[in-house]
Amino acid sequence: MIETPQSFIVRQECDKVAFQNGFRRPHGETDGWRHYSSTTAQGSIWLARDAAARWLLALDHGGVMEELHDAADAIEGPGLARYAFASLGELYALMPRVYQLAASLPDAPLAQFQAKVKDLPTSTEAERLVVQRIGQDVFRSGLLEYWQGRCPLTGITDAPLLRASHIIPWKDCTGDAERLDVHNGLLLSALWDAAFDRGLVTFDDAGQPLFSPILGKIARSELRWEQPIGLTEKHRTCLAWHRLHLFKVGKYDKNLEGGADGRRG
Repeated sequence: MIETPQSFIVRQECDKVAFQNGFRRPHGETDGWRHYSSTTAQGSIWLARDAAARWLLALDHGGVMEELHDAADAIEGPGLARYAFASLGELYALMPRVYQLAASLPDAPLAQFQAKVKDLPTSTEAERLVVQRIGQDVFRSGLLEYWQGRCPLTGITDAPLLRASHIIPWKDCTGDAERLDVHNGLLLSALWDAAFDRGLVTFDDAGQPLFSPILGKIARSELRWEQPIGLTEKHRTCLAWHRLHLFKVGKYDKNLEGGADGRRG
């Protein structure tokens, strides 16, 4: 059973969880669930506590639920799915990721871009370049949220060394929705971005690098990486396009020089 109405302590803890993780718009309490939304992220969350002293989270954002890869618990309540946590610490541990995903999926960057450029002219090439630059800045911000500010290959977190890499390039996208979709992007360190942008490397469906035979031994040895990239099906669809249209095809070796598993460093 859900504690209803919430006690003062539970209500205070729910408010702290929500406010500290970007959901700062309270919408009251219904049947023991406190409802919150955000001005910077899509969807709503609900927080509650049950008679077993578990902390409960409900979500209505399908994209967030898909990315979390956590099975929802059989709990009645608001939203599309509900999750139970044995401790408040476990709930706190998950909430930053919930916010990051809600702020970037599925079309939050697109909505932000459209709001920024709705009154800007696009009649000249210079004006179109201004709009494109705004879009690229919004796209980068979305990727920084989605990938938690780190290159998933190398672990680099220094923002000046990170690049927002379109998988399907801006000019080849079918429209702004595809251009601003974070699943059409990877947050790569500068060297990896340069190689990826020129089709000298790509990635298979498991997120492992594939290296073009055009790439020299020294360059390969400098492209160090720690682990494969974690991909969704949407990423895989975009990468299939990249392999077909941009990757410098030929007889390639997916392993780096000097390592059976392709890892260096």
